Amino acid sequence: MAYQNIAATLSPQDIQEIKAALQTVQKKMPFLITLSTEERRKLLKMGDKSLAFVNNSVTAAQSNREILPATFDVEELVRDYQLAIALTELLISVQQLAEQVDDTLMAVGSEAMTSSLTVYDYVKTASKKTPGLKTVAEQLGERFKAIKGRPTKTASGS
Repeated sequence: MAYQNIAATLSPQDIQEIKAALQTVQKKMPFLITLSTEERRKLLKMGDKSLAFVNNSVTAAQSNREILPATFDVEELVRDYQLAIALTELLISVQQLAEQVDDTLMAVGSEAMTSSLTVYDYVKTASKKTPGLKTVAEQLGERFKAIKGRPTKTASGS
């Protein structure tokens, strides 16, 4: 669907209910962890191509338990594999939701900025003749002060 102007609201109650729903999701997965950058770097990764390998190794382990050491936990391998499959499915759904929230935030933020720039232009123009608006125009103009101080690029790129 093509992007159209967003005219929506979230009430404080809606926000609380959404946060509660997200907390419920987290509570359903008390095993979730947070890895440091270093921990993530060191871990062996299982991507899409490795999924078939792991699936085949699960089958091989289940069919040939006698070749594995007695200390090897085949059931743990099966649980890890099944959880990886389930989490992959959930991750896709969560990523789709996050992408939609991010895209909507970008669009509605752009709408708010575009409207705010229009307001700023009107305030600047009106502040020349309307008492009390000069301070408002200066306050709104604070957003652009750092930008004005930057050197501008010429057409040649220098």
